Amino acid sequence: MMNNNIEVLIIDDDQDVVDAYQHLLEVSGYKAFASTDPTVALSMLDKNWPGVVVTDMYMPGLSGMELLEKVKALDPDLPVIMITGHGDIPMAVDAVKKGALDFLQKPLQPNELLALLEKHLPVRKQKIEQRANLSHSAAEVLLGESPLIVKIREQIAQIALTTKDVLIEGESGTGRHTVAKQLHQSSDLSAGPYASALGQDITCTADLQRSMISARSGSLCLINPQDMPMEAQQWLCRFLLEQERQGKKEVRVLAVIEGPAEAEVEQDKLLPELFYFLSQVRFSLPPLRQRNCDITPLFRHFLKRSCQKLNKTVPAVDKAYINTLNRHEWTGNVLELKNVAELYAIGIVKLTGQERTKPLDQMSSPLDDLVDSYEKQVIEDALYLFAGRINDVSNYLQIPRKKLYLRMKKHSLDKAEYKVRPN
Repeated sequence: MMNNNIEVLIIDDDQDVVDAYQHLLEVSGYKAFASTDPTVALSMLDKNWPGVVVTDMYMPGLSGMELLEKVKALDPDLPVIMITGHGDIPMAVDAVKKGALDFLQKPLQPNELLALLEKHLPVRKQKIEQRANLSHSAAEVLLGESPLIVKIREQIAQIALTTKDVLIEGESGTGRHTVAKQLHQSSDLSAGPYASALGQDITCTADLQRSMISARSGSLCLINPQDMPMEAQQWLCRFLLEQERQGKKEVRVLAVIEGPAEAEVEQDKLLPELFYFLSQVRFSLPPLRQRNCDITPLFRHFLKRSCQKLNKTVPAVDKAYINTLNRHEWTGNVLELKNVAELYAIGIVKLTGQERTKPLDQMSSPLDDLVDSYEKQVIEDALYLFAGRINDVSNYLQIPRKKLYLRMKKHSLDKAEYKVRPN
């Protein structure tokens, strides 16, 4: 792997030439490394290398054009400067069209090369730094260290700084909407609106157009676009094509689909053309059952966060219960795990064959008093958790509002005392 301290990688099959280039760059203050073997040089690169590649066009074994293609496959943003002879200008222009940063003619003018490095090397270093920050930011909302979730975070860091349309697929509760919001917040459109629309609510092209207007200069999270009428899907295809032709992004579309998108195409629900436009950048969120190593740390994270909200000590978790969590199917994925952790924080233990509460340490009071005390604590914890919102508390505790109010009155609990007050 390439040493990140090296700023310029020089590739030419002529040893005298690479020695001259390396000497020029080193006396100019750059940290350069030279190689006469393009294959070896390629093996020294990685997608997060913060430097610039300078390569000759003609080399045995691997030409400059072939090297360019492999570098761009590694990282489309990795800058490559081509060195070419006077008679190969058309080929050099073609290289620029295929992703080369620029080209210089032989005999090389040192000032021209140094000027390009001075201009583009800081940009590359800044981009790599931004990627690292984005990866750290993604790690705060997409928790876990399994290879699958690490790959998703790396993918976010790779494309977050672009405004490309995106397809995000996966089961419910896997974090699809979290990814969509992260992509919007990390992009150049973050100052614009983040709007969302359900495909089933779009009954005609006019509905879709109104949604696009609400997201202008920002992002539209389009949930299940396959549920839109075909005419609306066709209009969206034309809209995306026109944006691509003009090279100007009026609205970025972040499409969220449950399950594999190809199945929707095969069932004639999603237009193949729309699938093509959306799937140029694609995220496939793994279900929790495919990342078992993340279950325990995720549960502990959500449990700790819930206890912090409730201002209470994090309870102990038995090893047997951890084993239960790891054996569970988690059809609701991370969202289900989060809900289980929140219930555990207030003393409700699920997934044990039957729902039960954690046993009390000792019988320090008569049973009726213990029951009343426990009931008060559970209701109070839920009021804290939902900032006094009775509807949420009622749903959470699975009790009718009227009965909840009666029990709150019994324990002298006032919802107003739990509402969030402005600073």
